[in-house]
Amino acid sequence: MRKNKKRKQLNPKVTIACYLLLFAFISELGFFVWCRVQYVGVKYVIQEQTIRNRKLIAMQDNLKIELRRLKSPRRISKIAREQLGLITPTPQQTIVLPNGK
Repeated sequence: MRKNKKRKQLNPKVTIACYLLLFAFISELGFFVWCRVQYVGVKYVIQEQTIRNRKLIAMQDNLKIELRRLKSPRRISKIAREQLGLITPTPQQTIVLPNGK
């Protein structure tokens, strides 16, 4: 024996309002998750670029040291003497030119 229970009908406006609230909540949740994923991705990119920047700065420092070593007058003089056979001129080999004024 079944009792006939009448289902209470909800007002269509209330039903639509509930669905809209549910949609707004789910949309907001999706937007929050998307923002977090973007945040983590950007954080990883920044971290990688920071590491790359540090490596480039270290490389630049090493290149500056190498440049100073290569420009050293002592090194250039040694190469001129040993590899090119150049010598410092004697005073007899030096000619002083008159000033053009």
